[in-house]
Amino acid sequence: MSLLSFMKGWLGEAQGAFAQLVFLDSAIYTSLNNVTLQTSNGTTQIDHVVVSRYGIFVIETKNIEGWVYGDEKSSQWTIVRPGRKYKMQNPLHQNYRHVRAIIEFLGIEESKIHSVVMFWGRSSFKTQMPANVMDKGYITYIKSFTNVVFQDSELQSVVEALRIRALPSSRATRKLHIESLGQRHSSNTICPKCGSALIVRVAKSGANAGRQFYACSAFPKCRYTKAFITCT
Repeated sequence: MSLLSFMKGWLGEAQGAFAQLVFLDSAIYTSLNNVTLQTSNGTTQIDHVVVSRYGIFVIETKNIEGWVYGDEKSSQWTIVRPGRKYKMQNPLHQNYRHVRAIIEFLGIEESKIHSVVMFWGRSSFKTQMPANVMDKGYITYIKSFTNVVFQDSELQSVVEALRIRALPSSRATRKLHIESLGQRHSSNTICPKCGSALIVRVAKSGANAGRQFYACSAFPKCRYTKAFITCT
């Protein structure tokens, strides 16, 4: 990761933390930032976790400049800037791993977790986005959930678990997370995106028809695929 990319990412996280601090009532919402969890499949790092009686909001932030093209199902989205076009991982798929980590870590139902993706910076959506992907209305979206799913005693346990058992924010934790990323993405048995098992499938159409590839067993929630390489 370049220094510029790191700084942009940090700025997006800082904007999200500031918005939560200023606009969310601390008596109702507890905000935790830069949360790194140890899971059965390595570590995962979450930009923001907001805990409330209305559920746990797992938030991925992006600081992007340019036109954004994407949809819920595509594995990659496209960013277009003057004279440049590049791909980025679908942030919904990226955040799905974070949601799975929270489920495993806390042992709670997925129905009590809300996945949120917030784009900061000078970005503009050029395709229709799901309601939980936004470039404005971040706090309003969180406040729109009013169905109580946690009692106060449960909330305290959730916050304490995240504060006490999450890995400390340190250089050592960041190094561990980077090493974990490398191990996950080299695996042929475990999906690096959500931690589910990888299975071998056969392409039925297109230029790769008849060829085998690895696919996540959690499809369609997770659409990770990887080329299948045979030894000769």
